[in-house]
Amino acid sequence: MGNREDLLRGAKRCLIERGWAHTTVRDIAQAADVNHAAIGYHFGSKDALLTQALVEAMEELSAELARRGAAESPAERWQALIDTFTTHRQLWVAQLEAAVQAQRSPEVREHLAAGQREGRDGLGGSVPLALLTGLMLQWLVDPANAPSAAEALAELTTFAATIEG
Repeated sequence: MGNREDLLRGAKRCLIERGWAHTTVRDIAQAADVNHAAIGYHFGSKDALLTQALVEAMEELSAELARRGAAESPAERWQALIDTFTTHRQLWVAQLEAAVQAQRSPEVREHLAAGQREGRDGLGGSVPLALLTGLMLQWLVDPANAPSAAEALAELTTFAATIEG
């Protein structure tokens, strides 16, 4: 691998182990075993590198879910996605931290906005994306009381009936 790939690998590792807010240029350089100046050369800034690393990590997770979910029912696909809130918890936390960073960085905002557009396309619209985001927050904050896919889908069905009625 070259320095660019090593930096992405190191940044992904740092996002998982340290989180966005606690990852420094030195942390990434050490994890990648490269000089910290390589970050500026290849990515321009730490935020640009972390953003790219997060985008790639989320794409890898999405591809993993797509491979597993081809033969599953919609409820099983949602449950597999919900399960990632536990199995890939730190990645979801990094996603939330990136959303905060996006308020101060147009570059981060641009990447996250593109990810949201892809999420809407992949999930079937804005409401499923909002459902995913809300479920993620519940699972990160209070996993003992967060709903399963079956519970969330039942509640969504009930809610849809009330607004149709």
